[in-house]
Amino acid sequence: MRLRDLPLYWKVCLINGGVFCVGTIALALSPARVSERVLASEAAVLAGGLALMALLNALALRRSLAPIDRVIRTMDSVRRLAPGQRLTPHGSGPGARLVESYNAMLDRLETERSTSNAKALAAQEAERRRVAQELHDEVGQSLTVVLLGLKGLESRVPEDVRDELATVRESAREGLDDVGRVARALRPGVLDDLGLHAALSALCTDVGTHGGVTVRRTVGRGLPDLPEQTEIVVYRVAQEALTNVVRHAAASTATLSFTRVGERVVLEVSDDGHGCRDLVAGAGLNGMRERALLIGADLEVDSSPMRGTTVRLAVPG
Repeated sequence: MRLRDLPLYWKVCLINGGVFCVGTIALALSPARVSERVLASEAAVLAGGLALMALLNALALRRSLAPIDRVIRTMDSVRRLAPGQRLTPHGSGPGARLVESYNAMLDRLETERSTSNAKALAAQEAERRRVAQELHDEVGQSLTVVLLGLKGLESRVPEDVRDELATVRESAREGLDDVGRVARALRPGVLDDLGLHAALSALCTDVGTHGGVTVRRTVGRGLPDLPEQTEIVVYRVAQEALTNVVRHAAASTATLSFTRVGERVVLEVSDDGHGCRDLVAGAGLNGMRERALLIGADLEVDSSPMRGTTVRLAVPG
């Protein structure tokens, strides 16, 4: 077995043993002698020899053990939503092999997490589509039948109950509108039928109508066609960002832009709300980051007091 292939324990033992053997041979062959009562000059020689052996031992061990400390420091700083952190291996000893193994482990974990997240989000979108379809086909049609029945009864009921019947019919109509809005939020049919641009426009209109926020939108020309998964991610990030504006920002105006910047397509949602100094990532923000990782996009969130919040998603074009 070659020295570089020895376990770290035996390599440390050999390094220490080698240093002590060299020191012993050097002392044995040197003209230095130690008196029964150690003289100052002899003590200086012994101290110098000990210091030299300690220095040689430290230098020899540093090459083998320093990568372990680097791995430990990196393990403490690795974040789930910030992939790509790797160490550069140096040399060919056990420390270098540890670094290589650590990098390979991170590669496997990130690949497995990305695959798992992709499957989970695909299953989530499929379930959203199924629920939206059932709401539209079952609940929506049932409420439509109720509306038609109430409208047919208006001409056959006494005059004094027509106002109450009209109130009930209006409640049923509002319920039908709510069902349609929930179904569109779960899976917008316009995204499948007309594409991402129309879906973003419909989203802005819906938020502006029901969210109490004026939404201005800008969609650039000449944008490239994006894969279906990328379009879903862009739409969901825009949806989550505008939902946060309505729920938390206390804003009067929001702006959504979807344009091309260099080699990337950039979605940006900003508002004029109160913002915050220390933004705490919740389920919504983490969900946006996980979706961005799936398509290799960069997500940035900038928020400051009295200057609002800006969510920026940069997608490879």
